[in-house]
Amino acid sequence: MERCESSSVGEEGNYNSSDEPFKPVPFVRILWIDNSGIHRCRVIPRERLSFVKKHGLGLSPACLAALSSVSNSPAEGTNLGFTGMIRIIPDLSTRCKIPWEKQQEMTLADMCIEPDKPWEYCPREVFRRVTKILKDEFDLVVNVGFEIKFYLLKSVIKNGKEEWLPIDKTSYCSTSGFDVSSSILEDIVTYLQTMNITVEQVHAETGKGQFEVVLGYAEASTAIASLIYAREVIKSVARQHGHMATFVPKYAEDEDGSGSHVHISLSRNGENIFMASGDSKYGMSKIGESFVAGVLNHLPAILAFTATHPLSYEHLVPKTRNAAYLCWGKENTEAPLRTASPPGIADDFVSHFEIKAFDACTNPYIGLASIIISGVDGLRKDLNLPKPVEGDSDVSGENLRSIPDSISESLIALGEDTLFSEVMSENLLTAIKGIRKMEVKNYCEPERDYNFYDQQIYKDPLKDIIFKF
Repeated sequence: MERCESSSVGEEGNYNSSDEPFKPVPFVRILWIDNSGIHRCRVIPRERLSFVKKHGLGLSPACLAALSSVSNSPAEGTNLGFTGMIRIIPDLSTRCKIPWEKQQEMTLADMCIEPDKPWEYCPREVFRRVTKILKDEFDLVVNVGFEIKFYLLKSVIKNGKEEWLPIDKTSYCSTSGFDVSSSILEDIVTYLQTMNITVEQVHAETGKGQFEVVLGYAEASTAIASLIYAREVIKSVARQHGHMATFVPKYAEDEDGSGSHVHISLSRNGENIFMASGDSKYGMSKIGESFVAGVLNHLPAILAFTATHPLSYEHLVPKTRNAAYLCWGKENTEAPLRTASPPGIADDFVSHFEIKAFDACTNPYIGLASIIISGVDGLRKDLNLPKPVEGDSDVSGENLRSIPDSISESLIALGEDTLFSEVMSENLLTAIKGIRKMEVKNYCEPERDYNFYDQQIYKDPLKDIIFKF
């Protein structure tokens, strides 16, 4: 998807269009994203917010950092359990009114051992650590925009059983497909706009009942908060209309997958430093090239943080405009890394790059942190990019290395890559690996035929995953 680098960049926490002060409401939802990518929350009465902001809410370590999408028990190998107490402390700079629940608010939270003492497993703290490194060493800020793909499903009773099927069967960018769901999409965009979340585009995607909402660029922490809140909006609006929205990476075997492609640029003092300022071999600055080269160099291990479910790899295949080979290209949608020249950018220049392997099973703070620290490594080493791949990477004639095609392979790559221990503790990495292995064990048991979609083979957890993401 084309992106306009000139989109306004907001300040984190500016999620309400009105300047009116917050009025008392019954509930405040305190949200966090765990290591399996699931949105979770605790809810408090509004009058307790000041106390909770100061002291936090207590949860066990396992509840915050060891649960998979499979079970409410800690995954084996995470070394975390239900003993001890960690606090979630609301970050009121992210606090916003909930448009569909006029008497409620929501806010994101940090994980702390005690107030002002971050827990080593806290994804937001990992992200802050990485962005501080980029700022301190290179005086750079990351700006980010997300695409959000999802399926809209309707409930159908067949043979006395409920099934969830696509809301329509139209094709890519179909006008009739948009018409069928226009009331849902209008409500989604309206709610996002009331939260000061910029929407650049909305359209029907390639899958039956699949749509895409493109969010505007913002400083990275703001962009992540907007992504989280946008998913909350999309799911809630679909429910209001009697339907369900799912962001699961691969909804059906014969349908395209759903990702959250990330568009990334670098700025210094508000100026885009990623784009070349004069003659350039690839249309990007040397800073931009080295950053992308670092991401490309570490991409196999990055996938352990950005493609975190077995279904993530079901849509990272050739000829689907997704990642499959370890390469990059200029405006090449078949490459896992694509440099882009959206409308408004001069010919032969690029304003940012896109990474494809990122979906709703990813913790966005951890996923983006892994990308940024890889770019930092490229800057430190002044890396150069190999030549870009043009056309279909599957038939390009290049001797290209495939990206990992499973979680197991990405975990092997992570084990061989020591970069990430600079910003993630060994304990956190151990927990992440334990959760990934639990997902593999549950969804890819070797004694079962490896077919996610055969109703006679796969178990309830896989069918239920559309409700979890």
